[in-house]
Amino acid sequence: MKRLYLQIYVTIVAILLIVTLAIAGLGRMAFDEHRFDDMLAFAGELAVHVLPPPDAPLVRQEETLVQLQRRLRVDLALYDRTGKLVAQAGRRLPPLEMDTPSSVRLHGKAWMVPLSDGRFLVTGMMRGPWRPGPWLLVALAAIAVAVAIGAWPLTKRLTRRLERLRVGVEQLGEGDLAARVKVEGKDEIAALARSFNNSAGRIEDLVQSHKMLLANASHELRTPLTRINMALALAQDGTDPRQREQIKADIAELDQLIEEILLASRLDAVRAPERTEDIDLLALAAEEAARDGIGVEGESVTVRGERALLRRALRNLIGNARRYGGEAMPEVTVDRRGGTARIMVRDHGPGIPEGERERIFEPFYRLAGSAETGRGSGLGLTLVRQIARHHGGQVACSAATGGGSLFTITLPPSESRS
Repeated sequence: MKRLYLQIYVTIVAILLIVTLAIAGLGRMAFDEHRFDDMLAFAGELAVHVLPPPDAPLVRQEETLVQLQRRLRVDLALYDRTGKLVAQAGRRLPPLEMDTPSSVRLHGKAWMVPLSDGRFLVTGMMRGPWRPGPWLLVALAAIAVAVAIGAWPLTKRLTRRLERLRVGVEQLGEGDLAARVKVEGKDEIAALARSFNNSAGRIEDLVQSHKMLLANASHELRTPLTRINMALALAQDGTDPRQREQIKADIAELDQLIEEILLASRLDAVRAPERTEDIDLLALAAEEAARDGIGVEGESVTVRGERALLRRALRNLIGNARRYGGEAMPEVTVDRRGGTARIMVRDHGPGIPEGERERIFEPFYRLAGSAETGRGSGLGLTLVRQIARHHGGQVACSAATGGGSLFTITLPPSESRS
């Protein structure tokens, strides 16, 4: 059977059929009208031998009836052949109706049993708490076991395959483009697994092609840039100095852009740092900030990561703060908060609108006015976020108290702390 809904449907119908047949069998065993009449007739024969004869004193007949009532725990009433009450034990039972056929149920929970000596015995149902017999408990236990055994393989098989599919989706979402799931069976889940594998394969091919295009384009762009640099060096005497410096600045900007594209492509391809070591963030921030004459405050916090990448993230944030922060120097702070290491770089610029604080981390996105002035390529903050995530952290932008913007990188601290 290939269709999943048919498997579930047939399994449910089979279980319901088994339960129905079992309940019907139990009901048949629990009450059989003919067998019950035979039992009452046999009980009447036994009662004749147990009870005193009809001509025995009434006191003796009543004492015997009380003893039977205590032993059997049923309400009893004895009538003579004329329908007159002779003795009674237990609760009061419905009166005898002489015009009714033998072995019939009277009003309420009572039955009339005609005796062979002409008398009539009226008996009520058993009193006290009802306790199921062992056969009923065994039958119910067998039904429960049968249902459990029948439902377990199907549910286990379905949930196990769905769990593997969920894990594959999560791996793909986390960036593992090689994630695939095992295809089992020929039902809808198997078709879903095949569709997932095909989609993941197409996504992997597209991303790899995109990365290869970026890498090849970046590599090819550096060759003409090198030639332009050489030509510019040979033509120094015949070129206007200001124009020459402008060309050099453009070439440097292009070279930096190519380097950032290559780094972004590498960070996309590699999901974790390749060469890790314990790094003192306070010392690293002090070294990088000293290049621009900026002081660093805070405490020493050690993280595990790739030094060159973390240095690059700091350099990008400090450079961004100097570029847009006006004449005031940026402020750099390193501390530990809530089990995470933090690097905070604050500028004193005009600030960033709240609606754009997330978009500035997108590739090549620049605030209004920055593109016209030629400030930044739009990849600096993208690289900062990639590097932070590369180390299991995150970066966020918020408004600084007193004006300006505050960029905060949060990283997991190392096991060995300074």
